[in-house]
Amino acid sequence: MREFGFELRLCAHLEAGGVPGVGEPGVVARQLGTSVHEAGGRIVDAVCVLPGPAFDDRVALTSDGIPPAALDADVPVGEYERVTRVFDRPPERARALAEHGADAGFLDVDRRGGQTVVRQTTRYPDWVGGLVGVENKPDLGRPGGLARQLRHDASLGVLDYAVVATESHVTRAHLNRFPDEVGVWRVDFDREDPIEVIRQPERLDAEGPGLEVLDESAGKTDVWPVTAAEKARQRRRVAERAYGKGWRTYDRPACANADRGAEADAAALPFCAYKDRLVDAAAECGPDCPGYDPADPPDADLDAERERNTPWRADAGGRRRQSGLDQF
Repeated sequence: MREFGFELRLCAHLEAGGVPGVGEPGVVARQLGTSVHEAGGRIVDAVCVLPGPAFDDRVALTSDGIPPAALDADVPVGEYERVTRVFDRPPERARALAEHGADAGFLDVDRRGGQTVVRQTTRYPDWVGGLVGVENKPDLGRPGGLARQLRHDASLGVLDYAVVATESHVTRAHLNRFPDEVGVWRVDFDREDPIEVIRQPERLDAEGPGLEVLDESAGKTDVWPVTAAEKARQRRRVAERAYGKGWRTYDRPACANADRGAEADAAALPFCAYKDRLVDAAAECGPDCPGYDPADPPDADLDAERERNTPWRADAGGRRRQSGLDQF
C-alpha cells in the first residue's frame, strides 16, 4: 500500500502547489487510461490537466465529465436534430446516448413532432492547455513494467509531458533506462518543498501522429500507428474523465482507528492511526485487520474538499436534469 499513500499525498501537493517547471493544474485526477487501441492497456497513476484559454467556461458548463459519445457526435449547437441522425445507432441506443449527455449537462434532449431530438447546450470550450502524466514509483528498486510504460507514453504522445515520481535515490543508470523526454522527480514529503526535479520533462509531440506500444518481448516490440485525429479524440476523453473524476476516489475507513485529526482532515485523506499511514480502505480495512474496531467513517465531504482546493464547482450544470427528459 506504500504506492497508494504516496500517490494521494503527491496528488494533494500537485493540486496545491502546481507542476514544477510546467504550470498550475486546473484538474488533478488518478488512474486514467491513455491507450488509444488497447482498452485499459496503459493506466497513468496521476494526470494533471493544465488550464487552456476557456477553462472558466468548462468550469461553468458542468461538474461532471462529458461522455465520449456526446463529445464525438456531431451534435448541433442551438438547433435540434433527430438523435438517430446524430448518433449512428438503433433508435433506443441513440436515445440512451443522448440522455447520458443530457444527464452530464452538455446536451439538451426534447420531443419535437413525435421524434426525440437533441442539441448542445453550448459550444464545447477550448479548455485544455496540456496533459501531464505522472507515474508514481516510490521504490525504483522494484520498477515492474515502468520502462515499458514510459516508452508507451513517449512514443504515443497523448500526454504533453510524462514524469516519474520516486522516493528513491536516482542514479545515472536509472535515467538511462527512461526515455530522454521523461522527467524525473525525487519526492520527500518531510521537506517543505517535497519535489526535487532531477530531470525536467520535455514536451512530447501531442499534435502529430504517434505509435502505441502494445507488447514487448525479447528482441521484438509490437506497435500500432495512431493518427493525429485519434490522439486528439483520446486527449479530450482523458481530460473529460479527469474533470469528472478528480483524485479523491477513495473511501475513508469505517473504523474507530480512522484518524480524525489534522493530518487526515487537511485534505480529507484516509489516514489510519493503528497503521500510522494512509490506507486503501476498500482493500485493507475490515475484520481481517488486527486493529479493526467498527465505527462510522470520519465525516468528510470529498466534493466540498475538491471545491475548496480547486476551481471545480459541484453545483455546475451537470447536477441538474435537462428539460424534456421526464417525457420518456
